[in-house]
Amino acid sequence: MSRLLRPEEPTFYFIGVTTGQSSSQRVFPLWMEALGRPEVKLSGIDLEIHAAPERYREVVAAIKEEPHALGGLVTTHKIDLLAAAADLFDGLGPYARATQEVSSIAKDAGMLIGRATDPVAGGLSMDAILGEGYFGRTGGEVMMLGAGGSAVALTLHMMQKARPDDRPRGIVVVNRSAPRLARLQEMVERTKGEGRKDLRFQFIQNNDAERNDEILAGLPPGSVVVNATGMGKDTLGSPLTDKALFPVGGVAWELNYRGELDFMRQAEAQAAARRLTIADRWDYFVHGWSQVISHVLHVEIDAAMFARLSDLAAAVR
Repeated sequence: MSRLLRPEEPTFYFIGVTTGQSSSQRVFPLWMEALGRPEVKLSGIDLEIHAAPERYREVVAAIKEEPHALGGLVTTHKIDLLAAAADLFDGLGPYARATQEVSSIAKDAGMLIGRATDPVAGGLSMDAILGEGYFGRTGGEVMMLGAGGSAVALTLHMMQKARPDDRPRGIVVVNRSAPRLARLQEMVERTKGEGRKDLRFQFIQNNDAERNDEILAGLPPGSVVVNATGMGKDTLGSPLTDKALFPVGGVAWELNYRGELDFMRQAEAQAAARRLTIADRWDYFVHGWSQVISHVLHVEIDAAMFARLSDLAAAVR
């Protein structure tokens, strides 16, 4: 991590697990040219999943202290990084406070500010996939496989929808470990206290793919199934077995855009027979990066510039 500690040029950091394999490595220079900031370089920092707290603190402290460290984007480690280094931030955005995660690290007038961009980036992506009134039209519900940062953000987005037709009647969240489930449940209870008491939630701790198949089988037609586990990218496999049956007329959303993508392959095998809509994380990826770049570089990215950045990304996908 020595290069991180002493960057010699304006540097934007990407904190993840396998950052060298990300499309961002190819598209970031193109984005910087488009934004008139070609001098800004991208540097990846790979940390093991659930790294030791001192590793996260070292990263945040270095970004805070080094003049050439402009800020960065956090993926996979969004919850753990904030839990370990919250005291190193001078301020948090409202979504970071609500979700207790940080995906954007930026400097503003000498202060280090952490923001959570997933509720907006993920929300825009979900809305584009489903369209207006999806849950009212279909009667579908949501199965969220995983309870990490993306699951928290998407759950909050659905809860904040003003129109009842844009909210599912039920959301079931399945996760391998209890702490993440408890954290998500606490956020849900806090948000439901401000309204949205019509939503029905189930929180299930489970690490057995066959049990996930059984839960999946109980969903009504038109339901949305989200793989927010990281399996298929950060770790091998899928949270479902190959025998799992997706809801007829439903949506399978793979929150990865690279890797083995086993969950997506399982859905694709049933796409015609089950009339599935299948999506990956690509739009989520572009929305997320554009928001963090806007924060870190203090540049406005309007609709026209976003379209240009999206086209540049698609060209190197």
